[in-house]
Amino acid sequence: INYLWPLLIVLFSAFLPGERLAARHVAGAFAGLAGTGLLVIRDGPLDVDPAYALDFGAAVLSALIWAGYSVASSRLRSVPTEAVGGFCVGTALLGLLAHLALETTVAPTAAQWTVVLLLGAGPVGGAFFLWDFGLKRGDVRTLGVLAYGAPLVSTLLLIVIMGAPVDRWTVAGGILIVGGAALAAGDLFGRST
Repeated sequence: INYLWPLLIVLFSAFLPGERLAARHVAGAFAGLAGTGLLVIRDGPLDVDPAYALDFGAAVLSALIWAGYSVASSRLRSVPTEAVGGFCVGTALLGLLAHLALETTVAPTAAQWTVVLLLGAGPVGGAFFLWDFGLKRGDVRTLGVLAYGAPLVSTLLLIVIMGAPVDRWTVAGGILIVGGAALAAGDLFGRST
């Protein structure tokens, strides 16, 4: 449910001044969504329990917030990418407050703290800066569709590292994601900027 955000980015971009949402963007986004769905349901149908309605609502809200933020950020080119650091600090403080109010504290080990700090400074923190850079200097619609590569890459890592089986759902999902991204990107990679 949370992975509706790439589709929402593509659709929200239609409301930006000077942007035109082409049929290939919408078709590519829906192909990516369908491919992601196939990767998710490969072990059987989803069991949607109404007891988790609040959780599902939070996932939808998260998708809406991230898509809205991303599309708005693509228009705020005068705001430096370094500002993302401030957003990360603010989010961390809100997370700490939510933790203190709602969760039981379990002290991480030194090794766990090291992993958390390395992830924050490296791939996770770096991803936020690169995402902002791409939004401000790239095509927001194409980035939205290309974001469907994340579940494909994570599935491929499960196959390579964990020996997860490759089945027809994995292959079909991968084809839909890559095909949707190629369709939405159109001539993006062949044109000069």
